[in-house]
Amino acid sequence: MECIFCKILSGSIPSYKVYEDDCVFAFLDVYPCSEGHTIVMPKKHISLFTEMHEKDASDLFCSVNIISKAVSRAFGLDGMNIGMNVGEVAGQSVPHVHVHIIPRKAGDNGGSMHDIVATDPGTENLAQLAKKIQESF
Repeated sequence: MECIFCKILSGSIPSYKVYEDDCVFAFLDVYPCSEGHTIVMPKKHISLFTEMHEKDASDLFCSVNIISKAVSRAFGLDGMNIGMNVGEVAGQSVPHVHVHIIPRKAGDNGGSMHDIVATDPGTENLAQLAKKIQESF
């Protein structure tokens, strides 16, 4: 079964496209967090960011950089949140890699991406955690 983002890409579900190149497609979110909330997705169907080839991830974030500058200019932004949910437990509701560009303005009552952390892990064992990650490369 084709995912909803693949259907948007194929045109079987309409969208408000803001950008397209050989690798990505960007469109306005139909359930926006703020005016101009944009979704950027690779044209290749890849379920999770951690399954992406490094070149595909590089292409995706190069486009995110270009698009976020245009969104900022278009709306005269004070800032923006740029991020993704990876995996259902992290809030990924569509199983197709995508990046959110969420425009922000002073006084919009939004918060930092740090506000979504479920638990405070503390900082006592940062050296051990860094080593664990380093050993996983």
